[in-house]
Amino acid sequence: MQRREFITHVGGATIALAVTTAIWPLATAAQQTNRTQRVGFLLGGFADDPVEQRYIAAFREALAKLGWIDGGNLRVDLGFATGDPGRAVAAAAELARFAPDVMVASSGFAARASQQQTRTIPIVVVGPSPEDFGVKDIARPEGNITGFPLLYQSIAGKWVELLKEADPHVVRVAVVNSPDPLAAARQGYIPPIEQAAPTIGIKLVDAAFHNAADLERAVDAFASEPNGGLIAIPSAATSTRENRNLIRQLAEKHRLPTIHWDDSYPAGGGLMSYGSNFTELHRRAAAYVDRLLRGAKVSELPIERPTKFELVINVKAAKTIGLAIPEAFLLRADRLID
Repeated sequence: MQRREFITHVGGATIALAVTTAIWPLATAAQQTNRTQRVGFLLGGFADDPVEQRYIAAFREALAKLGWIDGGNLRVDLGFATGDPGRAVAAAAELARFAPDVMVASSGFAARASQQQTRTIPIVVVGPSPEDFGVKDIARPEGNITGFPLLYQSIAGKWVELLKEADPHVVRVAVVNSPDPLAAARQGYIPPIEQAAPTIGIKLVDAAFHNAADLERAVDAFASEPNGGLIAIPSAATSTRENRNLIRQLAEKHRLPTIHWDDSYPAGGGLMSYGSNFTELHRRAAAYVDRLLRGAKVSELPIERPTKFELVINVKAAKTIGLAIPEAFLLRADRLID
């Protein structure tokens, strides 16, 4: 893999002209250091994934409102893990060589790879829980990592309940997840699913996969029996555009109701998701980056857990798999996509 595939710089000259007048007081404050500050931003997916580009845009827009103009008083270097731990390490190492003032890690792979590169540069994590990376005091993080977890791991039990409510016929659920033994999926999300499933008459099947062929074989085998559904749980493997699309295609092929943790799944044609707003978390991460660039310490920035969760349902996707979702369930949705 060539370097240009996972490292790029986002220029901001045009945007700087558009926002400088509106935020001049903040921009002046940001420039008091008399040098360009630098941020290394490592994402879990691919550079050409529109979802990853949405996260980047939200992050940059939030920074601009705080007075940090990429290409002016700030330089943002981007890295992409492409859902692969080896590439995540290579991209994190490249970003660390730039000696950024702050690093941002979006996804578990990105956070783990960034932590391997430095214990001194502040790291703002978006998605995984910083406690998974050694943070013990969430109110005053004692190391160089703080951030914004996407979910509580206990929420995984809710995915089982929501899937059953969307399709009362479901009695079997395949848990689509990463076999990586270090993945949060193995550490925290599966036990709540295992606890909730028997109480509502659901049998679980493990559908861990290393690659697309593994995933297709697992779901094809699972679908040989009726009344099944899928739960995709958080991991770099289930977050990439390619695997989101494959999960959707397999769900349509076998008419399997499926719930995902990321609203990018129903936005891309899948049935539904339940979780916090990942795009909004990137805006909140920008606020922490701003404070760090202005001299705050990581210990002054508590880990902020999500406070709002959204149920998103794609009505057209339900029709595609022949699912008549109960009206009462549709009324509970925070967003309907038609």
